[in-house]
Amino acid sequence: MDLEKVAILDCGGQYTKVIDRKVREMSVKSDIFPISVSAAELREYQGIIFSGGPGSVWAEHSLEYDPEIFDLKLPMLGICYGMQLINKHFDGIVAPGLKTEYGETEIELQPDCPLFDGMDRKQQVLMSHGDSVKEPAPGFLIGARSEQIIAAIYNPDLKVYGVQFHPEVDLTINGKQILANFLFKVCGFHGDYLLEDRIETAINKIKEKVKDEKILVLVSGGVDSAVSAALLVKALNPENVYAIHIDHGFMRKNESDLVCDNLRRMGLIHLIRENAAADFFNSIIEVNGKRIGPLTKVIDPEEKRNIIGEVFIKVVKRTAASLNLDFDKTFWAQGTLRPDLIESGNPDVSGYAHKIKTHHNDVDIVRRAREKGLVVETNWDWHKDEVRQVARALGIDESIASRQPFPGPGLAIRVICNDGTEKIQSDQEKRFQEVFGALTSGYQGQPLPLKSVGVQGDCRSYRYLALVSGKGMDLDWNEIYRIGTNLPNRVDFINRVAYCLNRRELSGEIKTHQMYLDRENVELLRGVDHLVVEKLNRKPISQVFAVLLPVGINRRYSVAIRTIITSDFMTGRPASIGKDISKDVISELVSEIESSFPEIDLIFYDITSKPPATVEWQ
Repeated sequence: MDLEKVAILDCGGQYTKVIDRKVREMSVKSDIFPISVSAAELREYQGIIFSGGPGSVWAEHSLEYDPEIFDLKLPMLGICYGMQLINKHFDGIVAPGLKTEYGETEIELQPDCPLFDGMDRKQQVLMSHGDSVKEPAPGFLIGARSEQIIAAIYNPDLKVYGVQFHPEVDLTINGKQILANFLFKVCGFHGDYLLEDRIETAINKIKEKVKDEKILVLVSGGVDSAVSAALLVKALNPENVYAIHIDHGFMRKNESDLVCDNLRRMGLIHLIRENAAADFFNSIIEVNGKRIGPLTKVIDPEEKRNIIGEVFIKVVKRTAASLNLDFDKTFWAQGTLRPDLIESGNPDVSGYAHKIKTHHNDVDIVRRAREKGLVVETNWDWHKDEVRQVARALGIDESIASRQPFPGPGLAIRVICNDGTEKIQSDQEKRFQEVFGALTSGYQGQPLPLKSVGVQGDCRSYRYLALVSGKGMDLDWNEIYRIGTNLPNRVDFINRVAYCLNRRELSGEIKTHQMYLDRENVELLRGVDHLVVEKLNRKPISQVFAVLLPVGINRRYSVAIRTIITSDFMTGRPASIGKDISKDVISELVSEIESSFPEIDLIFYDITSKPPATVEWQ
């Protein structure tokens, strides 16, 4: 066999593509298959990795797989669900309810296990599971524990290994070494696979598909769509490339002006700016026979995303018609990333992944256009960090190459709307206080009846926000972060935790108010967000923004500051106050928000990692 390669079997996990990318980073070829792949298709591979997934191996309708895969006698690594599948296959016991773990966790490993060769006994890893291995299969040893939970199993004779945590993500500090130990010490790979030139490959694919036809490119101004536009200009006659920038009314401060200036400098001859705020605020659409909208009356984040996605394409169609282009027959390009498709539950990426949130570039109308072969997605197989590398290689200005991510729906999903019907039940409050009291005595905590989107056990969650308070800017970050990590693990209706920065004691009841999207609250958030980004947009922070909340003691609005440090945006952690950001900088920001925006009551800081929370709140 001329080429060493590993097969990644997808069990529906949110991080399957991250496994693929990490393997490729180590110059080993990898291919992704559904877990249902036949053993015959894997005979040319020298190793197998089973991904995580949202299901349960003990469930009646658990994922089907070809048991003959295990007769191939190949080295195997099971991750999360993959470890449970391996254990069950070899007659071990997997059970729910032993302990749920979502977020960063410390494990103690057995250094004798080849998978952990050269590593310290205690390691920080990322857990995201509800089921656990109760009893290892016969012949399997325990390779690591997280308190009473079995965190790794292995059979050195079979060269079969399993880990309950996710070594592929950055929050597992030495995860890359674990993967390297499997690839090079267990599988015996040499790392001699050199990836083909991605830029040249992308250009050739564009030429082959579009030829001399005209093409529309939808440009938001972020690095993803900028890379798509730059590749099109290189691959095609620039006269045939029509760039459309749509201002939907939810852009950041001065965003559209800056976007269009940058795009013109990239050599785009045809650049159209469409101001369409009225369309987005006022449109009603139909999804699966149900009329939803307008945005000014919508609460549900999925409905927001669906409306914006559908209206976005309708505006593009109208703009294309003004250019004498038939949208239904014209090629169009967008900067879709692999994580967008994974989180949207796109069946072309994974047959089993759960939908975490709908991305505007992967709504039904987009999928139908893909089926007709009209959509050109140059970044389909890339992650954010890879796109940034391509941008720099193409000579795109650093102001775009390093530009902070901005979701397609923009500020619309950073205004947390509320109709006032959500209530915390007395039994929930009691349960919360029991858990909180066991975690800390130095702070106060309470659940708030505001829901945000999270990802727990590879499934979408839509659960309540927990608020921690008590010491204002005199907080102990390590203590606060520990609380933020543990609460979602121990309280099943919580997936996000925030800390109150501008009050030591919350004197008075925190009230939730009705709030819907309107131009006034979007403009308020636009101003606060601009101040937050201006103050905190610095290394090592990967993304920072503000979220407007309909809660307060004396006023109707509060604001949450969200920071994230990540390389792949599939996992990440909040920037630590006192280390990543100085307390003085945060104190200055709090004072500026209070003095510049008298409408704002409380100022929160999101202290939750991804998972269990997503980067965006909606």
